[in-house]
Amino acid sequence: MNKTMSKPIIVAIDGPAGAGKSTTARRVAERLGYVYIDTGAMYRAVAHAALQRHIPLEEGAMKGLVDTISIDMRNTPSGPRTYLDGVDVTDEIRSAAVTNIVSTVAAMSGVRRSLVALQRHIGHAGGVVMDGRDIGSVVFPHAEVKVFLIADLDERIRRRTTEQRERGLALSEDDIRSQIVDRDRLDSQRADSPLTKPDDATVIDTTRLTIDEQVEKILDLVTTYRKTYDLISNFGGL
Repeated sequence: MNKTMSKPIIVAIDGPAGAGKSTTARRVAERLGYVYIDTGAMYRAVAHAALQRHIPLEEGAMKGLVDTISIDMRNTPSGPRTYLDGVDVTDEIRSAAVTNIVSTVAAMSGVRRSLVALQRHIGHAGGVVMDGRDIGSVVFPHAEVKVFLIADLDERIRRRTTEQRERGLALSEDDIRSQIVDRDRLDSQRADSPLTKPDDATVIDTTRLTIDEQVEKILDLVTTYRKTYDLISNFGGL
């Protein structure tokens, strides 16, 4: 009997700040009819909670915080929204204050373990497109499709500057360059789940690609995986 692939899969998209992960991942999820999970927003929600509650940025206090808050990611008609203890904080977590501390928060092992467990719970059944910095390497090392997005530093700065100005934030390019360079260093050098390209991830340089082109490249990878899965399945290999 001819089989076709019906099993929902996990699409893991990793890469540094400004490489185009969030917008691309969201559109890929829309095209596939999957749930989009922005894991970076989860860490930002924790950072926002720490600022709200004046929690010191040290391991014990932050682990205690993350174990007492509720983070909910919802796909809505207006796009993905992030809720902290039932309150929509989608806009607040993009503030400069949150951006300045989120790498420090994300480097804490206790925080990462709690959020990785939540991310695995959300995505274990498949049917998700999840983006972040350790999805293909740590959260879902067996994801069916893994992508690692990169882009030139100047292009990443240009994108982030445009993004911040659209949100009404008056940050200079020098400020954003400093933020991105610092974030790259902290993400790559942290002891727990550093930003790294999985050996089996497909690298896509987005420097000169439009969002639509990025989306199509990832959808092509999904199509290739499905065809391979179906071929092996039809021959009794799975």
